[in-house]
Amino acid sequence: MTVTVERGSAAGGKRHSGGAAHRPRRPGDSYALFLLPGALAFLAVVVVPFLMNTGVSFTDWQGVGGPEWSGLANYRELAGDEDFWASFRHSLFMVVAMAAVPTALGLVLAAALFDFVGKHFGGRVTAVLRACFYLPQVLPIAVAGIVWSWILAPENGSLNESLKAVGLGGWQQDWLGDPDLALYTVMAVMVWVQLGFPLVVFMAGLQRVDPALYEAAELDGAGWWRRFRHITLPQIRPEIHVVLLWCTIAALKVFGAVYVLTKGGPGGATDVPSYFSFTTFFEKTQVGYGAAISTVLTVLVLALALVGLKLQERTDA
Repeated sequence: MTVTVERGSAAGGKRHSGGAAHRPRRPGDSYALFLLPGALAFLAVVVVPFLMNTGVSFTDWQGVGGPEWSGLANYRELAGDEDFWASFRHSLFMVVAMAAVPTALGLVLAAALFDFVGKHFGGRVTAVLRACFYLPQVLPIAVAGIVWSWILAPENGSLNESLKAVGLGGWQQDWLGDPDLALYTVMAVMVWVQLGFPLVVFMAGLQRVDPALYEAAELDGAGWWRRFRHITLPQIRPEIHVVLLWCTIAALKVFGAVYVLTKGGPGGATDVPSYFSFTTFFEKTQVGYGAAISTVLTVLVLALALVGLKLQERTDA
């Protein structure tokens, strides 16, 4: 009798719990709750400040007192501002230094480490070299900038002293103080900083390439360059798109390196839009005009990201 009751109650419990477990669940019922904190953070950190900055860009404001509505006056002034367009041209040079050159070098180095160093010297040596290339990405840009400013100092800088020691004293330059050299010097430093990121991404992408493809090509007599061109490049095309897009956006937003190394000088030779906006905000106290500069830069970065994602979808389709 007792056994029968227990079995019946157990069966009833199973039927009850089973009915609750198999209740139809609508898609997204539980996932929306997990997305809520991120959505609120994005709203508070990105959307609201951007809308506030955009509103300020339509005013004439010195940072104190009440802002005065000026409509599109800041944007009309910006369209004819030679200093802004010069800073924008400098940012195109930064795109070359932080996106184009590191991507090309990162591809070759990743393929060399993966296809040559890994086979002949082992995975440990490859990992050490990969970490060495990636180290500048880990260093704070302020620390790296100060170290490079010491290296590139015109007097007693290690680069000029090294050139003098090997009999190339005529090549000594004021690397960061010469308007004709400063931008290219900053570009070289940014290549050093940025190279590790594409290298690591490309080496991760090479992990998923079928080794049989390389073996078959090697048996057919294909050299390293032909294997790189016909196997490596097509196989890691998605990673190339991601790296180019990510590094281009980083180049357009670059600020820390310019601030630490040159502060936009000499004579604006290394000024970029983000630093131009910063000086307009805090040194010239033209808050409305600085807000217009940062708004244009934000819209440009957003448009570039959307175009890059769309092109990537078409290529991968």
